[in-house]
Amino acid sequence: MTADPRLADLTTPSLILDEQKMMRNIVRLADHAEALGVSLRPHLKTAKSVDVARRLLSEGVGPATVSTLAEAEAFFAAGVCDILYAVGIAPQKLPQVLSLRSAGCDLSIILDNAAQAEAVVKASQEASKPIPVLIEIDSDGHRGGLRPDDPLLINIGRILHEGGAALRGVMTHAGESYTVAGKEAHAKFAEIERAAAVDAASTLRGANLPCPVVSVGSTPTAHAARDLSGVTELRAGVYVFFDLVMAGIGVCHQEDIALSVMTTVIGHQDKRGWVMVDAGWMAMSRDKGTVDQALDQGYGVVCDETGKIFPDLILSAANQEHGIITRRSGSMTPMPDLPVGTRLRILPNHACATAAQHSHFNVIPADTASALMTWPRFGGW
Repeated sequence: MTADPRLADLTTPSLILDEQKMMRNIVRLADHAEALGVSLRPHLKTAKSVDVARRLLSEGVGPATVSTLAEAEAFFAAGVCDILYAVGIAPQKLPQVLSLRSAGCDLSIILDNAAQAEAVVKASQEASKPIPVLIEIDSDGHRGGLRPDDPLLINIGRILHEGGAALRGVMTHAGESYTVAGKEAHAKFAEIERAAAVDAASTLRGANLPCPVVSVGSTPTAHAARDLSGVTELRAGVYVFFDLVMAGIGVCHQEDIALSVMTTVIGHQDKRGWVMVDAGWMAMSRDKGTVDQALDQGYGVVCDETGKIFPDLILSAANQEHGIITRRSGSMTPMPDLPVGTRLRILPNHACATAAQHSHFNVIPADTASALMTWPRFGGW
């Protein structure tokens, strides 16, 4: 395979996105959600790109999930109207929420405690505009949320419903699914996630409280779920690009990873077995999410310029602007000849973290006759 001439003029390090792989990943989960009979609410936190959103969302307008209000503002400005802000609400952000809703964005928020609920009720009353809320449910002890049988669930539901906010439903995220490997293990977490959300919805409805939305999802459980009875929508985000963490737990193959960082060989430390490149942690991030997996990938897996993976070659260490490529410890695979000036691509541990280091995607179009595209990204909160 020869190098793609469309990449020849890129300065390194550069963030590369393979559109063909991305679209294949998007279609894979969309088809699965359709087969399960639920709507898909993709998470845009990894992409932070209007161009990606237009290819990912139904008619480009939603439904969507975000992790910052800056994302909500940017995507709403681009026409995305149905947005879930899926981080527990800080009361100081409620004026921003109300501003977006007043402008026509159907923005909903999440919370898991009475203090948040009371702040939302107060803001809703003062603005005479009910803010839609999903109560976060703890399905696996991962982070935030209430257990489905926690008496606070009904208490918070009543605070919202009777106080002038809009109780829209429940949501959960099976974050602990990232700690196990294989489809069977992920399917078990998917059922735990589904049962927790459905039980919480039943608890609220049994107390004569509304619960139209039952929202679940993580990339591992979304792909492994076999039955989503009682669920209305499925959320996932990193599946659009995939990464080495997802490959390490069996959600995808390394060849499915659509995101990489192009870098250039700038030197060698032959006695140490090092190849030096110009992509350090400022290009890759400091995320070493595979360190606790069966195979530690360092800061990323090394590919040639075409994206073909070199067996047992990893970015094993990184300074701010320098990366060190070595053979994996114990490997008997010969070190390839990588002269100064050789261009390589590094697959990331965590697509969200690596993408966050860059201002734009350099997109290799699915159409081989088309020119390289530039899709801007944004950041901030």
